[in-house]
Amino acid sequence: MSAARSVFSSFVAEHRRSRTLLVQPRMGFSDPAMMRRGLHAVAGAGVPAVGTVTLDSYTRTGQHDLAAMSIESGVQLNGYPLVALGTGVTAEVLDGLFGPRFPIQMRHGSPQPEDIFAAMLESGLDASEGGPVSYCLPYSSVPLRTATASWSRSATLLASQADRGVLCHLESFGGCMLGQLCPPGLLVALSVLECLFFAEHGVRSVSASYAQQTSPEQDAEALWAMRRLCAEELAGVDHHVVLYTYMGLFPESAAGARELLADSVRLAVRTGTERLIVKTTAEAHRIPTVEENVDALRLAHATALDQPAPGLPPAGDTEVYLQARLLVDEVRSLAPTLTEALPAAFERGLLDVPYCLHPDNGNETRCVLDDEGRLQWWHTGRMPLPAALGGRRSRDRVSATRMLADLSYHRRRLDPVLPGPSPEPARA
Repeated sequence: MSAARSVFSSFVAEHRRSRTLLVQPRMGFSDPAMMRRGLHAVAGAGVPAVGTVTLDSYTRTGQHDLAAMSIESGVQLNGYPLVALGTGVTAEVLDGLFGPRFPIQMRHGSPQPEDIFAAMLESGLDASEGGPVSYCLPYSSVPLRTATASWSRSATLLASQADRGVLCHLESFGGCMLGQLCPPGLLVALSVLECLFFAEHGVRSVSASYAQQTSPEQDAEALWAMRRLCAEELAGVDHHVVLYTYMGLFPESAAGARELLADSVRLAVRTGTERLIVKTTAEAHRIPTVEENVDALRLAHATALDQPAPGLPPAGDTEVYLQARLLVDEVRSLAPTLTEALPAAFERGLLDVPYCLHPDNGNETRCVLDDEGRLQWWHTGRMPLPAALGGRRSRDRVSATRMLADLSYHRRRLDPVLPGPSPEPARA
């Protein structure tokens, strides 16, 4: 296993040594020629970038027959139908592009990814993302225990590639749950837990994700807390941190969208984050074009070059770190393996994602933005967070007006004019 090599993780490590922020789009097209054109444009953008092949909804849900029918009928899908097209077609898409100077990650969104991972490996790619929680609760009605069992088999499949000299990489999507209105302590805990789940199944190269929220200071605390927890828990496992430009309601104006992207770049550089998933000026309106994706990559890279060196992490324990540390410890204490512990944690309410409607999520917790734009717990349900660590059990409900105002925070901040609800006070 020590001789195994990863195109993806080696590329990240090279740029980490030079303190160069890697940028990456979320790009996927159903037409193979268009997919190749998109990858070619990213590879030739003149910036340190990772390529992306994002899959379509039919493939994510295992409906490969419907994906194939759409291809035959000339219907455009919202991503690349990897399984239906066959690995021969994908090999042609990647030919001459994928390699040590241009790694490509496959992104999918599936709670049961065995077929997807098998096709990915056959096509030659070595990197993907997701997780048993993060690709189940927000995206599907598949039972969490079913998804966890499927991800156990899938992670084991990727780990077994070390026997043929390939070190596969898995990125947790746990730090992006629902994109917004999820306090950072829970996001950090979920991402670290999924990375530990991958390592438990033998995956030796992982990344922990976090999605930009609404407070740069709180987000910096979260990224530093994530890095610290990874260092404490993933000794001997290659790992890095990836940040997503805001995943919620994006500004509708081009100027506002560019500024929010620039904010995420500044956050990434400040915290020493290795990789940034960018958003474009089209996010609020439609699926971005190849050109819009490339423009976003170039803007992100140019902004990163103008930033000072990374800052120093907090000297002591922050609230975000202590919340995440407690949740990770509580979940791991439930069972000998995370394959058992993760579903049990949701069944007992020790983990509970606010506003998530999946049947296996308690949906008892709520959060709000305070006057400074920081995400705070409003009601922590059965989660084991004491008041001293920000836990709160309010009898008052979060109103729809309040929630909609919180959801549109960045639009109200960055767009010139936005009709809609006015924010309520931070505390009832």
